[in-house]
Amino acid sequence: EQRELGVRLGKLLQMTRPGRPMALPPGYRSALSVRDTEAAIKFIKDRFQDSLASSLGLRRVSAPIAVQAKSGINDELTGVERPVRFLMKETGEEAEIVQSLAKWKRMALADYGFLPGEGLYADMNAIRPDEKLDQLHSVYVDQWDWERVMKPGERHLGHLKEAVKAIYRVVRDTERAVCKRHPQLGRPVLPAKVSFIHAEDLEESYPELSPQEREDAICRARGAVFLI
Repeated sequence: EQRELGVRLGKLLQMTRPGRPMALPPGYRSALSVRDTEAAIKFIKDRFQDSLASSLGLRRVSAPIAVQAKSGINDELTGVERPVRFLMKETGEEAEIVQSLAKWKRMALADYGFLPGEGLYADMNAIRPDEKLDQLHSVYVDQWDWERVMKPGERHLGHLKEAVKAIYRVVRDTERAVCKRHPQLGRPVLPAKVSFIHAEDLEESYPELSPQEREDAICRARGAVFLI
């Protein structure tokens, strides 16, 4: 069973390696119809957001799709990606489609008056025109974003690991639920627990491999990994 898991993960990693051309592997066939795929996506998003909010003590808030260019709220990612800009007819001011909510989330925590131990999450929709396209990356971004006010004494590795474990339990539970709802997807592949490894230890374990190849190798070996 462990070998089968490694093979299935290996195929998935080959399909999703960053920079890989956007093409389906030979012989690929979707297990679900287009309609069932959309139903499965909605099921995953609904179940995941409810479980994540419950597990981490988060409240959903509405996120902006565009912000004033001069506000400095839009995250520039690595500093070279161009945001999509347009002029607002009513004010004549320049606005930008968000690329990330990193800065906005911290402002929102203060604006909404969240207390230590509380947090927010949002369904972020963004456009990243300079994104390098592959099996996992698109110009259009639809992802969950969350932020939480830390309590005094929580800024340590142990707390980080507990948060990761909580999120992983939600991900694994969602995978099992969607596979049960759509049995044609096959058996769930995620292991019971997520493994932790430091980047330095990973390099020592696979010194002959590139950084991406090391991540592929450790994921094949352990199934689910959080890199510190």
